[in-house]
Amino acid sequence: MNSKTHISKILRILKRLFPEPKCVLHYKKPFELLVAVILSAQCTDKKVNGVTKKLFKKYMTLHDYVSAKPNEFEKYIYSTGFYKAKAKNILAAARSIKKNFGGKIPRTMGEMVTIPGVGRKTANVVLGELYGTAEGISVDTHVIRHSRLLGLTKHKDAVKIERDLMKVIPKKDWVRFSHLLILYGREYCTARCKHKNCPLAPFHANM
Repeated sequence: MNSKTHISKILRILKRLFPEPKCVLHYKKPFELLVAVILSAQCTDKKVNGVTKKLFKKYMTLHDYVSAKPNEFEKYIYSTGFYKAKAKNILAAARSIKKNFGGKIPRTMGEMVTIPGVGRKTANVVLGELYGTAEGISVDTHVIRHSRLLGLTKHKDAVKIERDLMKVIPKKDWVRFSHLLILYGREYCTARCKHKNCPLAPFHANM
């Protein structure tokens, strides 16, 4: 059931649980956020925050990334997994942003996805966090799992799930929705829980 009442009740509970949901990745500069989001693929945010604590002390400006030596850079991000691909994308992203966008993170989805290593998921996080821009909904493993549990989608593919969510979630909530589900998945409804005490259990599909 995806009625407006159903959706509004789910959102009301999530907002009550997490009044001020925020991105859990640590950063101080716009490009640092992009770096952290790229590193977060197939890696926990906790691990990423540990890695970037040292990384951001070594690489402090966009120029540092543009001039970085891949082999040395890889040593700093090795523990996040897929480090060679991530290093290649991050350093290429730095060059692209310097060359094509004057060293600034662009403000539109169309521009963001031209940057190496940046797809819709990464772009949604960065645009929403930096500019409050809602051009879509970021879909990660938490969002996939809970969207299916709540009957908001039947799909497993992130692109199709995003389309389904954009149809039922009010646009004003697009930016915060993924943050809400991520926090909910960590603090209340983990992958191994039995759902007995989950605040959203009454809304779970087929349960």
